[in-house]
Amino acid sequence: MLRYVTTNPGKVREAERYLPDGSVERLDFDYTEIQADGLGPIAARGAREAYRHAGEPVLVDDAGLFVEGLDGFPGPYSSYVEETLGVERVHEIAAGLDDRRAAFRCTLGYCDGEGFAASPDPVDRGDRDAAAAAGPDGEGVADDGAGESDGDGAGESNADGAGESTDALPVKLFEGYVPGRIVAPRGDGGFGYDPIFEHDGETFAEMDTDRKNAVSHRGRALEKFAEWYADR
Repeated sequence: MLRYVTTNPGKVREAERYLPDGSVERLDFDYTEIQADGLGPIAARGAREAYRHAGEPVLVDDAGLFVEGLDGFPGPYSSYVEETLGVERVHEIAAGLDDRRAAFRCTLGYCDGEGFAASPDPVDRGDRDAAAAAGPDGEGVADDGAGESDGDGAGESNADGAGESTDALPVKLFEGYVPGRIVAPRGDGGFGYDPIFEHDGETFAEMDTDRKNAVSHRGRALEKFAEWYADR
């Protein structure tokens, strides 16, 4: 059984669209969210901690809104910024920019306590030393330092992983991306930054659930993960 680590049942329902019936369940576990400049290290650390807690395969996600004209801010700090500044304030800041392009990004971290194949299947870089210690038989972890992309914004990627111990558990990372721009708040649906993020003429808050899931950053990451997980 795959355990999706989240307090949001909606994320599990979204995952069920891509995974076999009955193969995923929600795990309510408050893992440590480290401070990092990217989503990968946060998801990787959370996946390791959740696996050690659950003792079975886990999936952790971290997501954020990246505004081009603000050098990617709020990015991995999106949740904190939403709670402190608020979504409308982020729009006000972005409204004065010449470049209001933005993207929602999501990184999924998968851990089941086992090693992964070598390149071209990239894994979290924090496990390079663990891979070397595992010897030349291909078990453990290997990495060529380069992520993959399938061209539609959903791909697999590496995280920095700095500070992890040499016996760190391997974590596989999958990235989803959806481009858009920051606009004045519109729509009554969704949550978080959805009202100010416009994609293809609609804000996420104006889309119904099926439409949003079909184009969302999390959905794209889940699609990539599900394709890989089918052969796991």
